[in-house]
Amino acid sequence: MTEHRHGPIIESDIPARLERLAWGLFHSKVVLALGITWVLDGLEVTLAGAVAGALKQSPALDLDNAGVGIANSAYLAGAVLGALAFGWLTDRLGRKRLFSITLGVYLIATGATAFAWDAPSFILFRFLTGAGIGGEYTAINSAIQELVPGRFRGWTDLVINGSFWIGAAVGAAGSLILLDPALLPADMGWRACFFIGALLGLIILVLRQWIPESPRWLMTHGRPEEAATVIAEIERQTKQVPPGAAGDGHPPVKIRPRSHTPLREVWHSLFVGHRRRTLVGLSLMTAQAFFYNAIFFTYALILTDFYDIAADRVGWYILPFAAGNFLGPLLLGRLFDTVGRRPMIALTYGISGILLALTGAGFAAGLLSATTQTLCWSVIFFFASAAASSAYLTVSETFPLEIRALAIAFFYAIGTGIGGVFAPALFGVLIDTGSRVSVFWGYLFGAALMLGAVAVILRWGVAAERRSLEEVAKPLSSAD
Repeated sequence: MTEHRHGPIIESDIPARLERLAWGLFHSKVVLALGITWVLDGLEVTLAGAVAGALKQSPALDLDNAGVGIANSAYLAGAVLGALAFGWLTDRLGRKRLFSITLGVYLIATGATAFAWDAPSFILFRFLTGAGIGGEYTAINSAIQELVPGRFRGWTDLVINGSFWIGAAVGAAGSLILLDPALLPADMGWRACFFIGALLGLIILVLRQWIPESPRWLMTHGRPEEAATVIAEIERQTKQVPPGAAGDGHPPVKIRPRSHTPLREVWHSLFVGHRRRTLVGLSLMTAQAFFYNAIFFTYALILTDFYDIAADRVGWYILPFAAGNFLGPLLLGRLFDTVGRRPMIALTYGISGILLALTGAGFAAGLLSATTQTLCWSVIFFFASAAASSAYLTVSETFPLEIRALAIAFFYAIGTGIGGVFAPALFGVLIDTGSRVSVFWGYLFGAALMLGAVAVILRWGVAAERRSLEEVAKPLSSAD
């Protein structure tokens, strides 16, 4: 690494050296240790859906459909506030330090959920669990973007976000076993389900020890010696591509280190300097959050209330749904790096919206069974999962490094607050009416949001494929 100080200015070749790396052991460890965050979220969300019927039958909780919806909304509200608070800390204190804090919050809260003694305590613990997961999103997405070369960034981010559905499959399979009344009493099965997340969290504590602090973050915070040590260790574990293949087009960057970025500068960057990117991020995040949370958080209620599926059998219907969701980012992810961000984001959002409207019409007309409904959802979310993952990719790679975590938190908070917290509660009320047509109107609204996002991305989307982060968004501390 070349580091030259001229007063307060640091010149560094760290971004170029990161871009020159071939895929190696280090990057695989990043995917494993950080990607498991989405496994946890998928587990939590799936358990919340799969145990919905059991929660309503629990004498301690005494929840109805609306109460289940409120608990789910509390989880998302916690994720919103956790993302904002921990996102601010992540940009100030570093990516790695926040890993342990956010994971600790999650572990304690999800374990406490199993001991909830009434509806208010259950809702409180779900709120705190969401706060831990929301904080994880900001730190993890920041680190992924800053550690992975640009030519792999799209596929890697989509697959890691798609690993949400590995957690969903684990949660579904676990619910099939633990909600079986022959194994555990009805009021104990749902409690045991939430211990799955706590066990996975303990494994993550070990895996996280492999991941260093982002050398890009260290560089901008005036710690070049530590950054040099980190990048040297990464290079030791990873081969470089041949000269001229990658990275050579990225000259050293000159920056003025700073301990933090004032909030007024964050505001100016989001709403003045990059206001079109902000509009794109808000559109994508809001649409996918409503689309996903409206449908998935109430998936079990649709099966139990409209198709008379027993609560302890819901997991069987979630498994194929989860498979379609994981295969989408896995198989389509490469195209986001080759065909490009804008066309692929528009395609996946557009197909998802159209298919949701058509499937909703079939549901309202009574043309679908529980099996065909599940098959339709699996096809829809093959595309919608890639679309949702691309929203997180977009907001985490198109803003300056110094505000990356807080920008992710902002978009996640706004998108989830508008599209996520509101959606489960709304659909809980719509399902309680017993009217398929009422639920269909909710589906149409979700489809309209997805199609609206298509127009926005085609007009103002950024072609960030195969470009370094510094090229996509110039650092605020740049001295060039």
